[in-house]
Amino acid sequence: MDTLNFFLHDNEFPNNGYTHKRQVARAFVINEENEIAILHIKGDDMFGHRDYYETSGGGVDAGETKEEAVLRELDEEIGFQCEIIKYLGCVYDEYNLINRQNENHYFLCKTINKTHIHHVSEGDSLISEICWIKPLELLNLYPKMQDTPIARLVAKREYPFAKLVFDILK
Repeated sequence: MDTLNFFLHDNEFPNNGYTHKRQVARAFVINEENEIAILHIKGDDMFGHRDYYETSGGGVDAGETKEEAVLRELDEEIGFQCEIIKYLGCVYDEYNLINRQNENHYFLCKTINKTHIHHVSEGDSLISEICWIKPLELLNLYPKMQDTPIARLVAKREYPFAKLVFDILK
């Protein structure tokens, strides 16, 4: 399987329609030790209590390609200049609570140079830590995540890509 492309409905929160769409670029990043960076997200907001894991990434800014966006996000969130190895695919999903549809593009990247973390968005404040874990740990992480509506949405979005990355790296 070269890439994944699928759609996920938000069945966790009531649907009141959508007011906007967002392009998102996300990455599974590997380092020299063949470990994958994963963000530990913690906090409380309109989605409820957050204590789960997700890939680094964020919105594609105006005038930016998804490739440029993912490299910028990795520099901001995990403090590394990275190189894109492979495009993994796209998942279209919904966040009913904020009336938004997302087009999430996933990449497999590798670290090149250490920079420094410089969080710039409001969402970055939810990043509790950056964990570097082995591919098998990543695969086992999503099914064990906290059982909350937002964690279930994230796990459904990310787990298929985690399986793809595991297969690529083995």
